[in-house]
Amino acid sequence: MTARDDLKARAVEAIEGRKAELISISQRILERPETGFKEQRTAQLVTDFFRRMGVAHQEGLAITGVKGALPGGGAGPTVAVLGELDALVVPDHPHADRETGAAHACGHHAQIGMLLGVVTGLLAKDVMAGLSGRVVPFAVPAEELIQLTGRLEMRQQGRLEFLGGKQELIRTGAFDDVDIAMMCHTTTGGSQRPFTVGGTSNDNVIKLVRYRGRSAHAGRAPHLGINALNAATFAMNAIHFNREMFLDEDTARSHGIITRGGDVPNAVPSDVQLEWRVRAGNSEAVDRYSAIADRCFKAGALAVGAGVTIENIPGYLPMRNDPTLQRLFVESVEGLLGEDTVRVVPPTQNPGGSTDMGDLSHIMPVIHPYVGGTVGSNHANDYLVEDWELAVVTAAKAMACTVIDLLAEGAARAREVLSSARTAMTKDEYLAFQRRRAATIRFDGASSRGS
Repeated sequence: MTARDDLKARAVEAIEGRKAELISISQRILERPETGFKEQRTAQLVTDFFRRMGVAHQEGLAITGVKGALPGGGAGPTVAVLGELDALVVPDHPHADRETGAAHACGHHAQIGMLLGVVTGLLAKDVMAGLSGRVVPFAVPAEELIQLTGRLEMRQQGRLEFLGGKQELIRTGAFDDVDIAMMCHTTTGGSQRPFTVGGTSNDNVIKLVRYRGRSAHAGRAPHLGINALNAATFAMNAIHFNREMFLDEDTARSHGIITRGGDVPNAVPSDVQLEWRVRAGNSEAVDRYSAIADRCFKAGALAVGAGVTIENIPGYLPMRNDPTLQRLFVESVEGLLGEDTVRVVPPTQNPGGSTDMGDLSHIMPVIHPYVGGTVGSNHANDYLVEDWELAVVTAAKAMACTVIDLLAEGAARAREVLSSARTAMTKDEYLAFQRRRAATIRFDGASSRGS
C-alpha cells in the first residue's frame, strides 16, 4: 500500500465510523428546508459541526455561506469541496415546510451530509499532514434561482448584487483563494452505475416581467380598463408560437410562471407579474431566444395597450467539467467501488437544466459529478433519497479520496490539473459579462414607444 493509499484508507474508515451521524444531519435538513439566502438553520448545523471538529471557518458569506479551512502539512494549491444549503418550493412534497412550501426536491440536504463527510475523512489521523495545500469545505447558499422579488429587495438593500449564491460569492471574493473546486449532486438519471460524470448544462437568463394596465369594474365597465392579464396571456401564447424556431442542438427552453395575476376577479387586472426563464446551451443562443421572448412580451403590451417592464437578470453559465480532474475522480471512485461504477458522458451532453456551478467552472477547474440513490423526478414532489448510504456516505468517500489524490505526494496531481486547465474567463471578465446581461427594457404598448 502506498502512502497515498494509506491516507485514503484512513479517510474512508473515519467516514464509515460516523456515517450514522452524517445521514442523520442530512435527514434533519430534509425536515427543515429553507430557500436561498434564508438558510439560517441549515448554515448553523454546518457551523456547529465545524466547531465540534475544530475547523476554522467564516460565517455569513453571501448572507448564509459557511467557509472552512483545513491546512495541509505543506504548501500547495487550495481545493474547495462544496455543498449547497438551499431548498426549492414544492408545497406538496411529503417533507415540505407547511408554512413556506420549501422542500428538498433536488438533494441539497444530501450534499451537506457529503460535505461534512469529507471533513470527517480529511480530519482522520495524519491525513491533512500528508497533503500539500489546503482544503476549503464550503456550504454555499441559493443555487436555486427562485423567489426573485425577495432577492431583488435584498439587492436594493445593498445585501447582494447577484441573485445566485455562487455568483455572489465570486463577486465578493470568497473564491479568490481557491484553485480547484468540486461537488457531487444526487440524481435519478436512470444510470445503473452509482456515479455519473461529464456533460454540460444550459446557459440561461432570468426575466422578471411586469405588465401595467388600468383597473375597471370587470362587469359594468370592462371597456374602461386595460387588462394586464390579457397582455401576459397574449405574450405567453406568442412565445409558444415561436417554438418552431427553437433548434434541437441548442437545447432551448423558454418557460415561467405568473406570480401575480390581479387582485380580485371582478376588477380588470392592472398589475400582472411573471418570472420567466430562457435557456440554451451557449450564450449566443440564449441571447437569440431571449430577444424572441422580449419581442413577445412587448407584443402582449402592444396588443392591449398596456405597459411592460422586462428586468433581465443574469442567470447561470454552462457547466464545464475539467477533463483531467474528471479522470482523477473516476479513478478514485473505481478505487473505492471497482471498475464500471462510473458512467462517463460526453462533454456536450446537456439534459437542459442550469447550475451556478457552471459559473465557477468558467474561472477555475471544476467537476460536478452525480451520485444515485434517489427516486422520483428532479424538482418534483416525488424526489426522495432512498439509498442514504450511497447518496451521502459513498459520495463523501469518493470526494475525500479525490482530494487526497490531488494533494498527496506534493500535490503533483493538483498541479497537473492546474497546468492543463483552460479556463474561459478571469474573475473580472466573468463579472463584466454578467453585468452586461443585467438590463431593463420598458415598453409602452399604448404609444408603441419603448427603450
